[in-house]
Amino acid sequence: MRVSDVPKWDIRTDVVVVGFGAAGLCAAIEARTLGVAVEAFEVASSYGGSAALSGGELYLGGGGGTPVQRAAGFEDSTEDLFSYLVAAGGPGADLDRARLYAEQALDHFSWLCEQGVPFKGSYLPGKWLEPLTDDTLTWSGNEEAWPCSELAKPAPRGHAPQMAGWGAGRLLVDSLARRAVSLGTRVHYDSRVTSLIADEHNAVHGIAVRMDGELRCVLARHGVILCAGGFVCNEGMLKQYAPSTALCRTPITAGNDHGAGIRMGISVGAAAIHMEQFFCTMPFYPPESLVKGIFVNERGQRFINEDSYHGRVTQEVLRQPNARAWLLVDNEIFDRPIINPKIVIAAVGDTWAELEQELRLLPGSLVQTVQQFNDFARAGRDPVLHKAAPWLRALSSPPFAALSFCANEYDALFFTLGGLSTLPTGQVLAPDGSVIPGLFAAGRTACGLPRWGDGYASGLSLGDSTFFGRRAGRSAAACSVSGAMPAH
Repeated sequence: MRVSDVPKWDIRTDVVVVGFGAAGLCAAIEARTLGVAVEAFEVASSYGGSAALSGGELYLGGGGGTPVQRAAGFEDSTEDLFSYLVAAGGPGADLDRARLYAEQALDHFSWLCEQGVPFKGSYLPGKWLEPLTDDTLTWSGNEEAWPCSELAKPAPRGHAPQMAGWGAGRLLVDSLARRAVSLGTRVHYDSRVTSLIADEHNAVHGIAVRMDGELRCVLARHGVILCAGGFVCNEGMLKQYAPSTALCRTPITAGNDHGAGIRMGISVGAAAIHMEQFFCTMPFYPPESLVKGIFVNERGQRFINEDSYHGRVTQEVLRQPNARAWLLVDNEIFDRPIINPKIVIAAVGDTWAELEQELRLLPGSLVQTVQQFNDFARAGRDPVLHKAAPWLRALSSPPFAALSFCANEYDALFFTLGGLSTLPTGQVLAPDGSVIPGLFAAGRTACGLPRWGDGYASGLSLGDSTFFGRRAGRSAAACSVSGAMPAH
């Protein structure tokens, strides 16, 4: 909507926040801390968004380590964290964003504590999707797996709020929401923002929002911050931008990731980047014993070091011929993934030749692969795919089994990573790199630190959303949109 088409300003404020999930909550907290008026608009009936459904982990470290890391005996330098973030960002890594986060992640942990987010401060060893205990610190990415283990000194960086069981993200957003509201943020639920309001130069001055069945215009004197999530619920956008998600059938979302924030940004000339990228997972651990198995494709070949993060493994599974892959295990390590106990057991046999025949693989292909792996494992090495020594073990105790990770038999869960191009300040950019006045974005509406599916780690989304949501809130509070405003 153009400013000239606004009949009247129904609400006037300093900063408008669109979406009240992790990024929007932190943006509101910081803007209110700086003394500006904040109105937040959330399409759902409550705060939290997809963050409320998550494990609550935040990817933090650097500066020698958080207090939790140090107490557990881990030193985590800023350079190691930076190097890991660059590797995780892939070919399109944002070096400025990664550097800023690495340098300030330690302070961000302190800030989260100050907002009332509780952390027990204990360390949980092993490989977990998220802590099922109320412990804080876990290994949540590819830190110990090749090639990242050669690029940066490994350290566990997943920091989860203190809550036993699944879904500590709810505790995280509850804590942040209490803080945001206590600071005076005015929140409007069941309110769907339909468009940005911009002048003829595409400088953003407010929003149009449907509330109680009526369309209302909201003036934002300092700026609008888009924190409206990704586009995993928008079938049209998925087909247009990320067609490879067709192999995934279960979106990870609270139900409102329709790409509205991204589309609103594009409507005023914003660039959307890395829109083809997405996170996906077919969780195969815990139990961590399954990490000692080996993945093979329909050619009977290994294709990934199995000690990698489950998201990276799934990316490679979906790239295999016909998206077919199996995890081979023997009797000593056999178990069922805790997230999918009804997993299809595609084949069982007393010899690898029997499994090969049951899977209808090329004769000799699987037998040769397993024999080569076993020979190297007994010597404590994996020269082909560099699986780390603690997870190397010959598969030699019959009976043997193949657990199906074929895309047609195991639903992959996924969410999108692409979004609006922004500076680390949260300012939204046009394709030529110029700043769109009055417009900011954070969370999955923006393309942040997590922008490459192969490099994703648990905690990167919440770390990015909370940290850069704060930056966007501070930047918007200090901004003044240029241009004369109509006196409606």
